[in-house]
Amino acid sequence: MQEFGLKSQKNDLSTLNMTVREAHWNLSQAELIEEAVLNKEAHLADSGALMCDTGKFTGRSPKDRFIVKDDKTKDAVWWGDINIPFSESNFDQLYAKMMSFLEDKKVYVRDAYAGADKTHRLRIRVVNTMAWHNLFCYNMFLRPEQYKLESFDPNFTIICVPEFEADPEVDGTRQKNFAIVNFTKRMILIGGTGYSGEMKKGIFSVLNFILPHEENVLSMHCSANMGIEDRDTAIFFGLSGTGKTTLSADPNRLLIGDDEHGWTEKNVFNFEGGCYAKVIDLSEEKEPDIWNAIKYGAILENTRFKPGTREVDYTNCEVTENTRVSYPIYHIRNAVDPSIGGIPKNIFFLTCDAFGVIPPIQRLSKGQAMYHFISGYTSKVAGTEAGVTEPQLVFSACFGSPFLPLHPARYAELLGKKMEEHDTNVWLINTGWTGGPYGVGKRISLKYTRAMISAALSGVLNNVGYRKHSIFGAEIPLTCPNVPNEILSPRETWKNDQAFYKKANDLARKFNDNFSKFEEFANDEIMAGQPKPNPNYE
Repeated sequence: MQEFGLKSQKNDLSTLNMTVREAHWNLSQAELIEEAVLNKEAHLADSGALMCDTGKFTGRSPKDRFIVKDDKTKDAVWWGDINIPFSESNFDQLYAKMMSFLEDKKVYVRDAYAGADKTHRLRIRVVNTMAWHNLFCYNMFLRPEQYKLESFDPNFTIICVPEFEADPEVDGTRQKNFAIVNFTKRMILIGGTGYSGEMKKGIFSVLNFILPHEENVLSMHCSANMGIEDRDTAIFFGLSGTGKTTLSADPNRLLIGDDEHGWTEKNVFNFEGGCYAKVIDLSEEKEPDIWNAIKYGAILENTRFKPGTREVDYTNCEVTENTRVSYPIYHIRNAVDPSIGGIPKNIFFLTCDAFGVIPPIQRLSKGQAMYHFISGYTSKVAGTEAGVTEPQLVFSACFGSPFLPLHPARYAELLGKKMEEHDTNVWLINTGWTGGPYGVGKRISLKYTRAMISAALSGVLNNVGYRKHSIFGAEIPLTCPNVPNEILSPRETWKNDQAFYKKANDLARKFNDNFSKFEEFANDEIMAGQPKPNPNYE
C-alpha cells in the first residue's frame, strides 16, 4: 500500500482492517481539485468553483438509511420509518465486502472535526474513493490545524464508496444503495450513491443521538447568527422555502452557521465548517453572500453550463431542482470564527403558511413552543422540490425529522428546559400567505418580515401590547415599527371573516391530527400548546 500526504502517526487505516492500493491523506484544496479534474470527476467553472454530478441520486435516500440495532440503540432509538433497524451481522458482512472491494482502489482520507465546541466535538476520519467527496468533507467539516493531524485519533469514521453496491437479498438492504450508522462501532458506511449530503447528514444524525442522549446538549437543525456589537445570538428554524437562509444571512449580523448547531449550558456552537446551499435560480441580487461564496474551493452539484461557456446556468434544472453548492464558511465575509455564540435571546420558527391564517409574527409560550417544535409545520411551495406545483402541507418534527434518532419529545423537552432557564423568547414567523390562502392572497413582504425580526431582536417587541389568536392561542403584537398594523392580524387582511375562521379551523385540525402520533410521549404542558378549533365557525 502506497501512502501520500500528511498522515496520522497515531492511528492509520490498519485499525479499520483496510488495505488499499493508494491512500492520499489530508490533501489540500488545490490538490483535491486537481485530482478531481484528472479523475474526470469534475469540471472547473469560470468562477473557479468545481462542478460535479452526484449520479443517479441527486438527494438523500431516507428509506435506505439504517441504524444498527444493538444493546446501545435498541431501547434508545425511536424506531420506525425514519430510523430503520439493521442487524449487527448484516453490518459486519457488508463491511467485510466493502473492505475486499477497496483492496485495489485509490482512496482519499481526511481527518476533521464536527463541532466548534471542543468539549462536544467528534473527531472524524473520512475515507472516500472520489476526490471531490473528500473536498466536500474539507468544506463541510471543521479543519484541524496541520500540527494536530500528525497525532489525530478519530472517534467516528465515514467510509463512502459510491461504486460499491449492496446485494439486497444477501445484505439486508432495501436497494443497492445504503447509508448505515453503527453507534457501537462508531462508523457510517455509505455505498451505491454519489450524493455527498449523505455524509453531512449522517454525521448530523450521529450528533443528534450522542449530544442529547449522552451529554444533555440540544442538537438543532437550524441556522444561527449574532449581533456585531452586543453579540446577542439568534436561532432560525425552518424547512425549505421558509426563508431560513435569506433571513439568517443578515449583513448587519455575524453568521455562526447555516444548518446544524448544538446548545450547551454555556453557548450555541456550529457543528460544521461550511455551508451547503441550494442554488436553483440563484442570482447575485437575491443572495449576494451565496453568490460571492461560489469561487475557487467551492463545489457545485448537478448544475449545468450555459452552452459554449464555463458560466453556470442557475436556472437549469434538467438534472434536478436540488442543485447545490458547498463552500467553507470562511467564504462568507461576516462569518464568525470560531463558530460559537452565546445563549440565544431569541428563537425564530419560520413557516410558509399557504392557508394564510397564521400571523406574520407570534410570541409563543413555552408549551406552545414545544408543541410547534414537535410539529415543524410549513407548506412546500413550487420550486422547493421536483413535481411540486402547488403548496403541500408538511409536518417535519423539530424541523428535521429525517435526522432524529431519538423521539421528537426528547428534543422538545430540552428546548423547553433551556427556554425556561435562560428566559429565551420564541417567535413563530409566517413567511407565507396573507389576505387569503394560496391562489387568493399574496406572499407576505420580505421587507415586513425583516422589520418584524429586527424589532424582536432589538427588544422593541418586549414593550408593545399583545392579543391572543383565538384559535392558535399565541400572542400577536398590536404594533411593530415599519409594519402596518393590519398586516399583523391575518383576519384583517381577509375580506371574509367566516372564510378566515373556517380555514383556520381546518389548519388547526391538521395540526392536531398530525400531533396524535406524539401524544403518548408529550407532557401536559406541550399538549396545552395545541391549537383549539372554534366550533362557532364550522
